[in-house]
Amino acid sequence: MNETTVCVVGNVATRPVYREPASGPSLRFRLAVTARYRDREKNAWTDGHTNFFTVWANRQLAANASASLEVGDPVVVQGRLKVRSDVREGQSWTSAEIDAVAVGHDMARGTSAFRRASRPEGAAVPPRPEPDWETPEGGGGGRDGGGDGDGDADAAVPGARQPEPAAVT
Repeated sequence: MNETTVCVVGNVATRPVYREPASGPSLRFRLAVTARYRDREKNAWTDGHTNFFTVWANRQLAANASASLEVGDPVVVQGRLKVRSDVREGQSWTSAEIDAVAVGHDMARGTSAFRRASRPEGAAVPPRPEPDWETPEGGGGGRDGGGDGDGDADAAVPGARQPEPAAVT
C-alpha cells in the first residue's frame, strides 16, 4: 500500500494526552511547525506560516513519549501522514494527522538524556553471545597498516604486518 511518510520538525503545542484503552496505549499531541525564512530587506529571520499536525503514537512509543515530552519541546516526528476532510455543522474541515513511527527531541536545538525503558516484570532477556573483537592475524585495520591505528605501524608487535620500504632509484 502506498502511504505518505513524512519527517516533521517542530514544537509540541499541546499537553500530550495518554490513554490506555483495551486496544493498547495511545498518545496524542499537537505539533506546531513554523517555516522560517531570511528576509533580505530587514536582514533578519522571519516566521512564516505555522502548520499544526495531530500526532498519534501507539504502544511502547506512546508510553515513552508520554514520559518524555512537554509543551514547547522541540521534536522530530517521523510517521505516516493522513489528511482528512469532514463537514461539521455545514462547515468544511480539513485536518492533518501523523501516525508516528518515531518521536525524539530535536538535538539541533538542545540536549536530552536518554533513559532506556524498563522491561515489564517477567520479561525474559534473550541471551546474546559475546562478540569476537579480535582482529585476525595480519589483518591490520588502522590507517598505519597496524592493528591499533596509532600511526606507528605496530613496529613492536611481533607478527604485525610491516610496510614495504620505499624503493630508491
